[in-house]
Amino acid sequence: MFTLAELAALVQGEVVGNGELPIHGVSEIQHGTAGTITFLANPKYRRFLAQTKASAVIVNRRELLQDRPGIVVENPQLAIAKVLGALQPPRRRPRGIHPTAIVHDEAVLGQDVAVGPYVTIGPGSEIEDGCTLLDHVTIAENCRVGSGSWLHPFVTLYPQTTLGHHCIIHAGTVIGSDGFGYVTDREVHHKIPQNGGVRLGDRVEVGANCTIDRGTIGDTVIGADTKLDNLVHVAHNVTLGRGCLVTAQVAFAGSVRVGDFCIFAGQSGVAPHLKIGERAVIAAKSGVTKSLEGGKTYAGMPAREIREQNRRDALPTQMELFRKRLEAVEAKLSKE
Repeated sequence: MFTLAELAALVQGEVVGNGELPIHGVSEIQHGTAGTITFLANPKYRRFLAQTKASAVIVNRRELLQDRPGIVVENPQLAIAKVLGALQPPRRRPRGIHPTAIVHDEAVLGQDVAVGPYVTIGPGSEIEDGCTLLDHVTIAENCRVGSGSWLHPFVTLYPQTTLGHHCIIHAGTVIGSDGFGYVTDREVHHKIPQNGGVRLGDRVEVGANCTIDRGTIGDTVIGADTKLDNLVHVAHNVTLGRGCLVTAQVAFAGSVRVGDFCIFAGQSGVAPHLKIGERAVIAAKSGVTKSLEGGKTYAGMPAREIREQNRRDALPTQMELFRKRLEAVEAKLSKE
């Protein structure tokens, strides 16, 4: 439990009202409960501000609080993230190495490594200090897991996979599986050996049930601080820059190059061997079929700059209006 003043100090905000007000949790503004703190970041939720039962509210302007206790900060969403972290129950981690785990004699484990039930660690793999491997994690040979990383149940790392420091890999994700590479000769598909690896930078987070393929020659690379949602597919030899945000069901075909701080909305996809400049934004369900400049927002299939795509999307509606107007004119002329 924290006081309102303690939370204000945590988020570097201004206290409004009773700084000794006890706060034991966080609630949604529309479902606020006594003893909790909530926040207002999206203007469409402002209508709940007057009626919320939360004891305090984080806002970006003092006048929004009226007579209610709260905290004023520049970025309420960032502030609530810090508060959630402070109030989050501690995560349970295994102690030491579970007796059912299989750790190869040639594997190297650092200090304070937690290994859960039925974990397998192969020869030549290194698990650095403070890592947590929950139940049924499989780490093949010659992998490295950077310090402080957390692997959830049933994560699988194929050989030659490297994770940076403080990575989070959620349940069911497979990193380092073979890329989809075949050469067809006389109606026979011959498999191309996939001899590369995968490298994740520091603080990368990968959602549940993602697949990141190993490189054919060279590595598949995901830059530091990039975050992948659930059900994302990254094909062989893809390079994602640092700080990218990739939401659910996005797919990158082989050898795509993505710059830093790009955003990919749900169910978008990128064709092989393309380059996307840094800070590009790809809207939901968009299909990227050619290389794109950075610093712009794209939408549609094929993906175009969003203003151009919006104009194209408006054409059917405009044509329907023209049709109705033409029918009205024809009807008028037929009566004359």
